[in-house]
Amino acid sequence: MTNSPTVPADPPPPSERALPVPSALRPWFTGIGAVTVDGPFDDAFAHVPDTDTKVVVREEANGRRDTLVVGPRTRASYHTDQHKRSVSCVQLRLEPGAVGPLFGVPAVDLVGRVVPLGDLPAGTARRLARELTGVERDGITARLADLLPPAGDGSRERLLRAAVDALSTRPYRTPSAVRDVARELAVSERQLRNLFAEGVGVSPKHYARIDRLRHILTHAASAPWAELAAATGYYDQSHMTADFRTLMGVPPQAFFTGRLPRATPCQTLRQR
Repeated sequence: MTNSPTVPADPPPPSERALPVPSALRPWFTGIGAVTVDGPFDDAFAHVPDTDTKVVVREEANGRRDTLVVGPRTRASYHTDQHKRSVSCVQLRLEPGAVGPLFGVPAVDLVGRVVPLGDLPAGTARRLARELTGVERDGITARLADLLPPAGDGSRERLLRAAVDALSTRPYRTPSAVRDVARELAVSERQLRNLFAEGVGVSPKHYARIDRLRHILTHAASAPWAELAAATGYYDQSHMTADFRTLMGVPPQAFFTGRLPRATPCQTLRQR
């Protein structure tokens, strides 16, 4: 593997444009993105691992709208769709711990799934699905501010947020080890795992692995491999390469030069 990865000039579809998060939504959402897919497209595109659960308000070219919940992804998947019509979406990334209060299920139940928002058991989920499906794209955030209940800020929510921050890669520090985070927060590792299963959907260890991977994907064009390995807390470059291959299905150099695994047809909904 070389020290200077070749990154494709154009990102694979779909592409996402970040939007500001209004202050009224910050207790519930960490980010909002406008996503557009202009099909058909010939090349495969990757859904990279992601620890977030997202609410997706989608509109197809024919005007049909639906509201979905996309759970965390623990491994990359590769897709293609020769017949995809143009689709625009607003993606809202939930805060850790928000899934249960809004949807009535633990986050672990949504891992690897895409489900209609209205199928989830909480009354809030059904109300959001009903209201958001009829709102124009530019009015989604304003309508959400009217619909969302007051956000809780109990000890479990604060504990989860602190653990997520400690296990995340930051420009100024490497992520902490799970055992160190548990000790710092005065909980057992088992309690921490249970907290993550309920509020994030993946274990603390897997959360840290995915977060490190996403840091690598973001900064691969601007930093040498060895520097990326050190910045993300890997033992060495070989350790980083092995973890990348496990999560992405191919080594870093293959991924960044477009030598991807075989793509499968894109599906709208995937149930367990």
